[in-house]
Amino acid sequence: MKNENARDRQTGGAMAEEQAMAAVLREKLGDAAIPGSRAEFAPDEAEQAGSFAEDAVDEHDAAAGVIDLADASAPLPLTGSTNHERPAQVTD
Repeated sequence: MKNENARDRQTGGAMAEEQAMAAVLREKLGDAAIPGSRAEFAPDEAEQAGSFAEDAVDEHDAAAGVIDLADASAPLPLTGSTNHERPAQVTD
């Protein structure tokens, strides 16, 4: 019984610490959402906030997204004005 009470206190203490850390993280995230403010995060806080989520394109997806450039030697069509002269300078 004595060991169970000690373990419950440790578990309760760990939960309270996690809750306190979560509250601090929520406060920092709220501060970071304010334009012009600056919030500093410890590495573990930044990871918990999702700052290091891997979302890069992998090699397979990059290869699948390659544009077929078989017709790359054809001239590109001009868009907009075809006047290639320099615009006149405006003087006062």
